[in-house]
Amino acid sequence: MQQLALRERYTFVDFLYYITLLAVPAFTAFYAIANHSMAWLIFYLVLCIAAGVVILRFYCTHCPHYTRENRTIQCMFMWGMPKLFASRPGPLSLLDKAVALIVPTILTMFPLYWLFQKPGLLVIFILSLIVFLSTVRKNECRRCIYFDCPVNKAPEDMKSHDDTA
Repeated sequence: MQQLALRERYTFVDFLYYITLLAVPAFTAFYAIANHSMAWLIFYLVLCIAAGVVILRFYCTHCPHYTRENRTIQCMFMWGMPKLFASRPGPLSLLDKAVALIVPTILTMFPLYWLFQKPGLLVIFILSLIVFLSTVRKNECRRCIYFDCPVNKAPEDMKSHDDTA
């Protein structure tokens, strides 16, 4: 099996690809909630934005894609956004790990009440989340330059690589 090179940089096309993949479960959830209550949809949208900021602060600030000298973020999930927090290179603390696990879980669980009322949408939501997570795991975690990430799956021989990018 051919070993892929580490992912030193992302392009805008990479960002568009992953955001499009993530848009399917997100818009499925938005649609299910909006069919019942615009107030809950607005609440969920605000929750998603707040969750993004929290993930940025506790998880992303450790990532080499964030800690670079650029003034904006250029990664597969955020592109062109100014860095709101100071870089914190190195391993995640227990709190950082907990936030990185709990926040996406909340975002995933919140719309389930409305999705269970529309089984077809629930199936789309679940399948599209599986595709998204599988794609990230298969294509990115095996090539990730953030070796301190708990889900990094880069081969050990690649982890000795010196990232000077």
